[in-house]
Amino acid sequence: MVMARGVEVDLEAGGDARGASVRLAKFEDGGSDVNGSPATQPSRDEWRRSSPLPLAAGAATPQSAPCSASVAPSSPTSSLYPATSPGSSVQRLLSAVVPRIPQSLGFAMEDYLVENCGLTRPQALKASTKISHLRSPSKPDAVLAFLAGLGLSTADVAALVAKDPQFLCTRVETTLGPNAVGLTALGLSQTEIASLVSLIPTSFCYKSIVSNVPYYLSLLGSYENLLRVLKNSSTLLFVSLEKVVKPNVAFLRECGLDHCDIAKLCISRPWLLGTSLERVQATVACAESIGVPRGSGMFRQALHAVAFLSKEKVTAQVDYLKNTLRWSDAEVGIAVSKLPMLLVRSKGILHILSEFLISEVGLEPAYIAHRPALLSYSLEGRLRPRYYVVKFLKENGLLDRDRSFFPAVTVTDRVFVEKYIIPHDEAAPHLAEDYAAACKGEVPARFIFA
Repeated sequence: MVMARGVEVDLEAGGDARGASVRLAKFEDGGSDVNGSPATQPSRDEWRRSSPLPLAAGAATPQSAPCSASVAPSSPTSSLYPATSPGSSVQRLLSAVVPRIPQSLGFAMEDYLVENCGLTRPQALKASTKISHLRSPSKPDAVLAFLAGLGLSTADVAALVAKDPQFLCTRVETTLGPNAVGLTALGLSQTEIASLVSLIPTSFCYKSIVSNVPYYLSLLGSYENLLRVLKNSSTLLFVSLEKVVKPNVAFLRECGLDHCDIAKLCISRPWLLGTSLERVQATVACAESIGVPRGSGMFRQALHAVAFLSKEKVTAQVDYLKNTLRWSDAEVGIAVSKLPMLLVRSKGILHILSEFLISEVGLEPAYIAHRPALLSYSLEGRLRPRYYVVKFLKENGLLDRDRSFFPAVTVTDRVFVEKYIIPHDEAAPHLAEDYAAACKGEVPARFIFA
């Protein structure tokens, strides 16, 4: 038998709170408990030391004078999960009514956030202003018990509460618990549910999360991809599927994107799912304006590139490309249509690359325009080291002087070594060593040409 906020609970064998018998005793000055003994108000410290684990969600809470009550055999969802089922551990989260400190003892929210939630004093001061309406720890206690049941660490709980203090006001028995049970029924593990709560606490307070998750799992292909999307769009799970998300996806399909293209696009640009259809249509129009038609192989990349750009920014970047790389209108159009990501490439990097490719390597602007991938590689990690190797081989008669630089850049490092270094082990025994040094930013003496 345990006592909590005037509640006597006899736990049956196994400690199953669903079969508990509850008797209520009201603490009043001069009153007595159900056994006739004088009732006394416990101190705050005594209450904390003696408070038991959470009881059943269906358990009656004290509302008036002493009475007797029986806990319902189970919550409405308990029949879904036998004790041995995968959902039974989540079902137990629903079995709680956490005791409250008697009202007369008062409730200091800032202290509670520090002592019970692990917040720092400045964090608690800031968070307490958002939940100042709470007059009792009963709801926060229930929420903390729910989070502990999911396996969240003290640090995880502190981070969650600091991010969304109002999460502590959510009802476990009507919202959090049923959502956890529903997600378990969909096949999510307790660890996956815990990660969702930590990542999107606000969204987890909406009942629509259970009905929306299956659609996103199907659209995005995996739970991991869903997490990637939610990291950048935490409110997506309570955006209307029928009114917003599905019309946007249908329009993208009309533009020639297949299921895989849509998933990849939305993982990197998740706002396209939750925004208005008009904004998605404007993004498509912007992609078409840079010379990438719907249905083309580069259309997804074009949407990815212009997704955060206004027409003015697109125009400014196109002008910069023309001036920096000495391209004509036709050449910049060719380059951007082949590599739309040029529109978001850093201007500083583009300037450095253009100086290297045109002034040092000696490539013509038109050559670069038709091979814009040259502008997507790292100067120090790929372009310069490989240029040194190719130039060394040409200078020593080991490679045809007319051999194009572009093929040497685009192959993987393993293939580059196999084609350009290993065949010359005897004629140039130090070439592999010099290439490795060049990849680290060094300039070996053998790569210094007059």
